Amino acid sequence: MTKGIVITGTDTGIGKTVFSAGLAGLLDGFYWKPVQSGLDEETDSEAVTRLSGLPAGRVLPEVYRLKRPLSPHRSAEIDGVAIEAAKLSLPDLPGPLIIEGAGGVMVPLNRQTRFIDIFREWQLPVILCARTALGTINHTLLSIEALRARGIPLIGVALIGEEMADSQRTIAEFGNVRQLGRLPYLDPLTSKTLREAMVSGFDLSPIGRGQ
Repeated sequence: MTKGIVITGTDTGIGKTVFSAGLAGLLDGFYWKPVQSGLDEETDSEAVTRLSGLPAGRVLPEVYRLKRPLSPHRSAEIDGVAIEAAKLSLPDLPGPLIIEGAGGVMVPLNRQTRFIDIFREWQLPVILCARTALGTINHTLLSIEALRARGIPLIGVALIGEEMADSQRTIAEFGNVRQLGRLPYLDPLTSKTLREAMVSGFDLSPIGRGQ
């Protein structure tokens, strides 16, 4: 089992926080979102605390908490905060750590550094979350190419949404990438329904064998 797994997405608002909560719960691990943009509604760390079923203390505090729900670089500028990549060093923990990025792979942290640059430095395996909706083929294949071009190990793709069999097949074939499974939209969304959906919908055996 790898010590850390990065969860990133093809875009923002695709459901990678819910997937992260489910994965962290199944692995009985830790969760960390280093940079949170937007504090008016439930934060991602709060959502994971509610949905993962992890014991207290397993959701780590953010390094940066930015007020506005914008790209981190812009939210930080408005808040008068300088995001320093050097402060995003990996914590040493006794179990697997699920790390969630903000938005997509190319989201800027500041005017010099994007999340994908941090991923390359960490050299942890990545799971890419992607919608099943229209546009997913283009966004997912571009994200896969960007990760591989930088030598970032890719475990596979986690699809989120209603089944679109041809899109899922096309991504797997053109991207030469594992499909780990699909997480449908859950109603109600609870820690119980999430865990059941993760168990039934995903093959997590490739974890630790980045591609």
